[in-house]
Amino acid sequence: MRDDYRHKGLRRQMIHDLAELGITDAKVLDAIDRVPRHLFMDSAFVELAYQNKAFPIGAGQTISKPHTVAFQSSLLQIEPGEKVLEIGTGSGYQTSVLVELGARVWSIERQKYLFDKTRLILAKLNYRPYLSYGDGFKGLPGYAPFNKIIVTCGAPFIPPALLTQLTVGGRMVIPVEQDGVLRMKVIDRVTEVDFEEQLYGEFKFVPMLEKRQGKSV
Repeated sequence: MRDDYRHKGLRRQMIHDLAELGITDAKVLDAIDRVPRHLFMDSAFVELAYQNKAFPIGAGQTISKPHTVAFQSSLLQIEPGEKVLEIGTGSGYQTSVLVELGARVWSIERQKYLFDKTRLILAKLNYRPYLSYGDGFKGLPGYAPFNKIIVTCGAPFIPPALLTQLTVGGRMVIPVEQDGVLRMKVIDRVTEVDFEEQLYGEFKFVPMLEKRQGKSV
């Protein structure tokens, strides 16, 4: 899997562009700089991999824009060693950024095609998250609680199961549909029963779907 000087140069330019777009978290920018985005995409899109665009990855899904990945990652405020649950493995790109930030990552994917494809790519790149094929609405209660939860697909509502799997002091970043548009929401669990919410801008994501049975690896 090739990552040459040209790709690294394009990544550095992308990092500059992300900083110009308002991403100021140096740890996030450094993590993104270490992840070869082109290796998570179909070869037809390799030449465009470092543009701030989303691209198809199969099964009706997309790899998110670099700015979206950077924005969500910054909102999470990950500390090394924290347990992070990702809903929507997708291409594995966001997963890899989380690992590069020092997180211990558990990730759920609802599309079997992507689950099988992505776990091979991650293994080849020496990323070792815990991957699960199943219903993201349910989370992974057997591995909870999590310090952070990130949802990388558009949710019609906040899944109650995910709130219960967030540790006190933990944070969830999730795009939620409100008035027909998806808005990024940050939810902090302050006590066992109290949560605080903050709303950010509008984003585009593929929809979050329910009722998938699956397995883990």
